[in-house]
Amino acid sequence: MNAKPDPPDLTDAAWDCSKDLIPPPKPEGHPRTLDRRAVVHAIFYVVDGGIPWRMLPHAYPQWPSVSWDFSPWRASGDWQRLHDTLRAQVRHQEGRHTHPTAGARDRQSVTTTALGGERGYESGQKGKGRQRPRLVATLGRLLAVVVTAASVSDPAGARLLLARLGGACTKLRLLWGDGT
Repeated sequence: MNAKPDPPDLTDAAWDCSKDLIPPPKPEGHPRTLDRRAVVHAIFYVVDGGIPWRMLPHAYPQWPSVSWDFSPWRASGDWQRLHDTLRAQVRHQEGRHTHPTAGARDRQSVTTTALGGERGYESGQKGKGRQRPRLVATLGRLLAVVVTAASVSDPAGARLLLARLGGACTKLRLLWGDGT
């Protein structure tokens, strides 16, 4: 077995920035046995690779445990707060204001199989599948992304995308789109 986990490697500096943003374990229930850093590292691996939980390599904690930890963080908004805080810190290090004032909206269409999930027919791409409308800041840092059926119109996808922002990114003043 590989002793060192695969990239993205969670460096000491990255862990120091994020460890205080990770919600503490709940006091009730079975005592925690997994290392929090290993769990966060595994979550980064799944998110960065866009892979299913079940494909998490054996160098990480078992996927059910990692998924079990991640689900309440995502549902409570803690994971989004972690993402937003780290993005703000990176922007600050780059000499930019911590909150972006401009962004670009685009979408990516993906064909899918008949198995599970929401999908629809998109006449422009002439295929069935899903689309991922996304909003990025001018330096390419992700602000928000949603997954919808391919049949969802661009304006409707943009509304879903902006609704996903909620109260975050309130300083956005300029948005670019691709005009479709």
